[in-house]
Amino acid sequence: MLGGNPNATALDTSANGPYAKVLREYTVATPSLAGTEVDYDALRQSDLWPAVVTDLERTPLSSLETRAQKLAFWINAYNIYAIDIVVKNLPVSSIRDIGNFFRPVWRRTVGTLDGKPLTLDGIEHQTLRPMGDPRIHAAIVCASLSCPSLRRVPYTPEGIDAELDAAAKTWLANPKKGLAVDREQNQLRISKIFDWSEADFEARGGVRGFVTRYAPPAERNWLETSGAKARIRYFDYDWNLNGMATTPRPQ
Repeated sequence: MLGGNPNATALDTSANGPYAKVLREYTVATPSLAGTEVDYDALRQSDLWPAVVTDLERTPLSSLETRAQKLAFWINAYNIYAIDIVVKNLPVSSIRDIGNFFRPVWRRTVGTLDGKPLTLDGIEHQTLRPMGDPRIHAAIVCASLSCPSLRRVPYTPEGIDAELDAAAKTWLANPKKGLAVDREQNQLRISKIFDWSEADFEARGGVRGFVTRYAPPAERNWLETSGAKARIRYFDYDWNLNGMATTPRPQ
C-alpha cells in the first residue's frame, strides 16, 4: 500500500509489467535515424496500452521518496505520455502537429497525477531538469526521429544510474544524431539538444566535457587529445514521428 491508498501502486517497471510488455512487443530496434521505432497504430488498437497509462497514473507522488525513484518515474512518465498523446491524435506526421502556435503540444495536458494536470513541458522543465542530472536528455524521448532512441525496457529505481550512463553512451554512439567527429576539419557535430539545454551540462564539465565522457572510445581519445578544441556544430533536428512505416500519416 502506498500513500495510505489500498488501490495505489507504484508504476510497474518489472519485466512482466504492462509498460515492459509494450516496449518489447510494440517497438523495434532499427538502423534508421529513429533507432527505436514505435508501432503507434497497433498501440491505438491494443488493450495493453490503456493499462500502461492507468498503471502510471495510480502512482501517488508521495511514494517517490528517493532521487532514484523520482528520476526513473518521471523519465518513464515523460516517455509514456509522449507516446500516449501521439496514439490519441493519429494520424500525425510529427508530434508538433498536435499543437498549434498558441498552445504547442508541449503545453497541452497529457495526463493527471494526484489530481494535478501534467504537460510534457512541465515534466521536463519543472520536474526533471531541476534535479540537476543532464543525462535525462539522453533518456526522454519526444516521439521524434532526432530524439535519443527510446530505451526498449523501462527505467528502474534500482538501476537508474547505470541505465542513464548507458543511455548517454548509446546516444553519443549514433553518428546520425548523437555525435559525429570530422578529424580532418577538426569539427564535431552533436545533437541540437546540447544547444537548447547547454546550461544543464555545466555540472558535468559542460557540453564538451559531457560529450567526451560518454563518447565511444575512439572518439573520446581524439576529443581528449587533438580534438580538445574542435569546433562544435549541431545536427539539424528531424521532428518527424519515430513511428513504424505502418503508422498512419495525414493524407
